[in-house]
Amino acid sequence: MKQIYLLFLGLALTASLSAQTGTKRISLADVVNGAFGQRGAGGEMRPLPDGEHYTAANRERTMIIEYAYSTGKAVDTLFDIRSARECTFDSFEGYEISSTGHHILLWREREQIYRHSYRALAYEYDTRRRMVKPLNSEGRKVMIPTFSPDGRMCAYVTDNNIWIKKFDYDTEVQVTLDGEKNRIINGATDWVYEEEFAVTNLMAWSPDSEYLAYVRSDESEVPEYVMAIYGKSYYPEDERFKYPKAGENNSVVTLHTYCIETKEINNLKTPVDATGYIPYIRFAAEPSQLAVMTLNRQQNIFNLYHANPKSGVFKLILKDENKAYIDSDWMKAIQFSKSGFLYVSERDGYAHIYQYSPTGALLKQVTSGNWDVTRLIGKDEATGTVYYESAEESPLRRATWSIDSKNKKTLLTPRKGSNGTSFSANYKYFVNSFTDANTPLQVALYETKTGKELRSLQDNAELRAKLAEYAVAKKEFTVITTATGEELNAWIVKPANFDSSKKYPVVMFQYSGPNSQSVQDRFGIDWEQYLAANGYVCVCVDGRGTGARGEAFRKCTYLRMGYYEARDQAAAAVALGKLPYIDGKRIAIWGWSFGGYNTLAAMTFGNGVFKAGIAVAPPVDWRYYDTVYTERFMRTPNENSKGYDETSPLKHASELQGKLLLVHGTADDNVHFKQSMDYAEALVQAGKQFEMQMYRDRNHGIGGGNTRMHLYTRMSEFLLREL
Repeated sequence: MKQIYLLFLGLALTASLSAQTGTKRISLADVVNGAFGQRGAGGEMRPLPDGEHYTAANRERTMIIEYAYSTGKAVDTLFDIRSARECTFDSFEGYEISSTGHHILLWREREQIYRHSYRALAYEYDTRRRMVKPLNSEGRKVMIPTFSPDGRMCAYVTDNNIWIKKFDYDTEVQVTLDGEKNRIINGATDWVYEEEFAVTNLMAWSPDSEYLAYVRSDESEVPEYVMAIYGKSYYPEDERFKYPKAGENNSVVTLHTYCIETKEINNLKTPVDATGYIPYIRFAAEPSQLAVMTLNRQQNIFNLYHANPKSGVFKLILKDENKAYIDSDWMKAIQFSKSGFLYVSERDGYAHIYQYSPTGALLKQVTSGNWDVTRLIGKDEATGTVYYESAEESPLRRATWSIDSKNKKTLLTPRKGSNGTSFSANYKYFVNSFTDANTPLQVALYETKTGKELRSLQDNAELRAKLAEYAVAKKEFTVITTATGEELNAWIVKPANFDSSKKYPVVMFQYSGPNSQSVQDRFGIDWEQYLAANGYVCVCVDGRGTGARGEAFRKCTYLRMGYYEARDQAAAAVALGKLPYIDGKRIAIWGWSFGGYNTLAAMTFGNGVFKAGIAVAPPVDWRYYDTVYTERFMRTPNENSKGYDETSPLKHASELQGKLLLVHGTADDNVHFKQSMDYAEALVQAGKQFEMQMYRDRNHGIGGGNTRMHLYTRMSEFLLREL
């Protein structure tokens, strides 16, 4: 379908949508405290192997119940604290069920480590004896507990060492002995692997449960970052962890297998450079096929090997090379089966699915067209049907499709907006979570073959009734055409009592990071609604480098990350300033993390179009950020010194224009507080006045207690004063 829009002074606008009929004004507390949060459903629905049933925990998290997809009725209680023998706790936080269903892992007292990783007290529940026991005899907190395929064992990590619990004998075996904080990690991952490859578990069981493969990370030569934790005492404490900044040493990773029968460890000599990565390991269909995925340090060559866990012989199955970089998310998404594997590549300029044989021979390109696959869901081996999510209709929207063995495509989610799906194990049923800009989350269960809705799981009726009482400004989607001819997707939120004869100040929201998207047709009530209720026009623009518009648009920022992104925000601001209801002299920009960086870059390289800006937790020079992320888009500082220099707000601090509020948490393990401190010093020496807000012992998310309310109050007052 073609998009119909009106051109006006370089801005393509859709027809304006009227506000909600209510009269209440949205307060800052409403936004910060989640008064308009959407309730979900389906996230707790865990598919069981038979394809006809799923499990879910009750709200109190004291029971695990089995339900039938077809009726939604409970058919069995798999765990109940009240009837479990020797159960010493009154609730659990998470659970995992073995393949046989004979053992259930339960965990509680979760202790967060970094973004994804955590340790927790873990318990084993024997469903046949109805007995609860600690997973390890010493009651230590564990990481990444992982069932063997036969359900008779569980591998886990504690104190950077791997252990295996054997349920049949109620024994524990320590696999590795050399684990040590900030030096050697076995099975788990270091900070940068976790953050940038989104992986915490580098252990894999062979399908016959005879071998456990794992990656060992040697952090010895990785530079250590020291972060002050101020606490409540008179003296701060230091938190030390290994953090490789661009161009510095990474962990040295090696691959090993442990034989359950002989208890021998075999070192597999992986064909990867000493500076390369092993982001993921996973067994394919056969016990002799350990799928080992490697990337070179520049991250533009991906190799998939099959390794024999016993002999250590490697066979190259797939090689994908890109002129810029390989998106590691597609490596993680590979689907293995007896018939081969599915892989998403950008080789034709868009992200599409390719089918390979078990030996790596390309069988066919499954999807094609000038649009991106955004998620590979899987393949029904019984029918050969592939399921995927794409931006086929529009980059702003998501839909789920199937394509059968004869290339017949079926749209499974016809509602226009943002659709997310999860399927039963046999693909007979799926749960669809739908939302658009005007519709809170709607969750329903469907029959895949007929498309019939079996029942609604969540309609957010209470939220919809509540919203009807408020004057909520509608989100208008638009295409901004810049002076250089770039067409950029955007949304605009106007004051609920908008008067086209008035001149309004503008606040531009953006994130702008590689392959991100802030402009999507989905529901959400956020800070823009509070600002709109107080007389601001709020705009969000996805500039070059953002996602779902093909590889050329996505990767044009390569080696100059931040160059086009900043200039696109400035060009969009210029176009907005020509509208009759916009005061072009009162435009502000703000963002968090990459959005904070781009705020600084736009205020530095944007020719003074921004009167003010707020940068929260911003990188200020890519040399300060981690190896995996930064080098993926910029290569190393030695290879690309010019690119680092020309995109660095720190090196161009004297060119900053406009009033700046700089915000950072002092315990940010991701974008270190030192970045803002060094940028502040550069501004001081350049004679640039600015405001700064620090949050003691807060991480990258800057939350906890009254912190968020304080932050958004501070930012709101800053904009009110400066605009």
